[in-house]
Amino acid sequence: MSITMRDVARAAGVSVATVSHVVNDKPGARIGEDARRRVLAAVAELGYRPNALAKTLSQGGSRFIGLVADAIATTPFAGQIIHGAQDEAWRHGYVLLVANTEGNAAVENDAIAMMLEHQVRGILYSTWYHREIDVPTPLQHTDTVLVNCFAADDAYPAVVPDEEQGGRTATEELIAAGHRRIAFVNTTSPSPAQTGRLAGYRSALEAAGIRYDDSLVFAADSAQEGGFAVTKAVIASGASGVFCHNDRVAMGVYDGLRERGLRIPEDMAVMGFDNQDVIAAHLRPPLSTVALPHYELGAAGVRTLLGLDPDTGTDRVLVACPSIPRASL
Repeated sequence: MSITMRDVARAAGVSVATVSHVVNDKPGARIGEDARRRVLAAVAELGYRPNALAKTLSQGGSRFIGLVADAIATTPFAGQIIHGAQDEAWRHGYVLLVANTEGNAAVENDAIAMMLEHQVRGILYSTWYHREIDVPTPLQHTDTVLVNCFAADDAYPAVVPDEEQGGRTATEELIAAGHRRIAFVNTTSPSPAQTGRLAGYRSALEAAGIRYDDSLVFAADSAQEGGFAVTKAVIASGASGVFCHNDRVAMGVYDGLRERGLRIPEDMAVMGFDNQDVIAAHLRPPLSTVALPHYELGAAGVRTLLGLDPDTGTDRVLVACPSIPRASL
């Protein structure tokens, strides 16, 4: 069985990024001498042979990076992950091999095996929504970065959206628009988005000196129908603004407000999350929202695999979710 950077990192007690910086001898990387010594000792002991960026051409290695996805190729806004990874791979002289498995385990294993046969530089493994996963066993045989997902034990480096920062940013936009009594419609499904966006909402309120009120947090199905169903309770809460878990929920809130003759944003300001352009930009008024940074997730995944970004000392990279202001606040 081939030895990967992950094996070296575990033996040396450092992050995969640190191993990458050492074995690729990255200029300017701030690596302590003790960490460098431990990495080199682990490399020697395990017999790791890096297929590094600088060596692939001289050794005749592959110029391919693999990307295995469960469904993002058929999901319009999440397909930006592929676009970002493709652009970043090309920028550094690599071609992206993409396999869309639709969650079929047999297809997934065959795709990974094919990529290993092509001696890819490494594999990005991505899911269409941010979640914890069981990492496919064949990925143990190559350097792997998880994109938009993570392993429970953080055994693999992962690039994921900063859900808490995104929730904080969404709430801060409502506060900046003059709202003090702000409702939050959260999803009923356990996920990093559910807990992270709620934490960001609470953090923004605290920073603004606004007391958190549990009665202003509503649980709803994360679809248009869920937003519509909860609108009556949001109105009854006395909130002047509402932060919705995603743009589909916000679309349902739009419907519920209009049915009651209320105007957006004059009677109720609405903030979404995801920036699903087919929804957010085409609602009337256009929906202010926070974007999931799919393009940057893909690009950062490639940079992490190649050891091009600064070492943060952790194997989980958080990518910021930017605000997309429109006309609903």
